[in-house]
Amino acid sequence: MLLQLPTEKLPIQEIPINKNVKLFMKREDLIHPQISGNKYWKLFFNINNYLQKNPQIPYIITFGGAFSNHISAVSAVGNFTGIPTLGIIRGEELKDKWRDNPTLLFAKRNGMNLQFVTRKEYQYKGKLTEFLQKEFPNALIVPEGGTNEDAITGIKMMLNNETKDFDYLCTAVGTGGTIAGISKYCEENQKVIGFKVVEDDSLENKIFELTLQKNFNLIDSAFGGYGKIKDENIRFINDFKEKYGIPLEPIYTGKMMQKVFELIDKEYFPENSKVLCFHTGGLQGIEGANLLLEKQNRNLII
Repeated sequence: MLLQLPTEKLPIQEIPINKNVKLFMKREDLIHPQISGNKYWKLFFNINNYLQKNPQIPYIITFGGAFSNHISAVSAVGNFTGIPTLGIIRGEELKDKWRDNPTLLFAKRNGMNLQFVTRKEYQYKGKLTEFLQKEFPNALIVPEGGTNEDAITGIKMMLNNETKDFDYLCTAVGTGGTIAGISKYCEENQKVIGFKVVEDDSLENKIFELTLQKNFNLIDSAFGGYGKIKDENIRFINDFKEKYGIPLEPIYTGKMMQKVFELIDKEYFPENSKVLCFHTGGLQGIEGANLLLEKQNRNLII
């Protein structure tokens, strides 16, 4: 079963901020209840192109960490299409603890097989990929985060006639696939801002290699490091949901929006600019984040 284009346009919701710029959010998180946001588009052509080749023994293999939105999405795709899936999970210590992890438990319930590797082994995903491709020659192996050429083509689908009127396009940046697609396919007059939630100095070059465009700018939005959640992040996310009715997760979109508000306060955007932020989903990660926060006796994300 192929992934389908949505039958209705995803809403672009204005965020009333009473500033000298206009702020909007495109709700890509609403595209599918389990294959959320940019993950849907990253997987769209990967999966459909693979299935159109009619593989004899279809199999999808991918990589991710303990709370990976990508692992969650790929497992849901496997369940939806009826294709067996394998997740290579970073962290051998999770082998006997996956039942306590909502993301991995969800993946298992979707039928995904989980193979746990040490963090050192995980660093060499290229070698792991070569080994897996030899063992499963008919398999589709999707890289961590889903970033490849098919993914970038899929991200193009996040842009449409309604996104052409904006001066700035904003997205959170992890592996770089989403910003590469936006950068490659946006209008010539548009500026793209990537809110980098990882500490990776090589990202700018990686994105340029994927897009061959220089219309993007990266802004550090890690707030202490990838996956780190500060009390100020929790306060912002909860206040944002209360004021605007939009839930945010703490790893990607939450940090992006917090940084966007900081930039607006610093008058980073010229007066009367129209700024569009993409909600890239991943709300399934809130449950896992709250489990960790609860253990630390900290406030939870509502």
